[in-house]
Amino acid sequence: VQLQASGGGLVQPGGSLRLSCAASGSLHGYYALAWFRQGPGKEREFVGIVSLGRGNSYLADSVRDRFAIARNDASRATYLEMKNLNSEDTAVYYCAASSAATPSIAATAFDVWGQGTQVTVSS
Repeated sequence: VQLQASGGGLVQPGGSLRLSCAASGSLHGYYALAWFRQGPGKEREFVGIVSLGRGNSYLADSVRDRFAIARNDASRATYLEMKNLNSEDTAVYYCAASSAATPSIAATAFDVWGQGTQVTVSS
C-alpha cells in the first residue's frame, strides 16, 4: 500500500485546514492510520490516530481541542481537520499506516509512510 497526503498550504493564524491521506492498494492487515508532524528543527511528533476497525480515535494533548481525525473506509482515506491554527502547528504533516495489532502511537509502530504535506501558519 502507498499513502498520499494532501491539503497542506499557507494559512493565517486562527485559520483552518483539512488534510487528506489516501491509500492506494489494500489496507488489509493494517490496523490503524495516523498523522505525525515535524516542525522546523523539531523531532517528529504524534498528532492523531484512528483505528481501521472500530474507528476509535485519539489525539495528542496539544491538538485535542482543535483537531479532529476521521477515516472513510470506502475511499481508504483518513482526514485531519485542523482549526484555530497557530505558528506552533507549522510542520510537515505525514500520514502513516500500522500493522501492529496492539495500538501504539510510537512512530516505530508504523510501517508505511506518506510523503508529507507542508502546513505553514503565518500572517
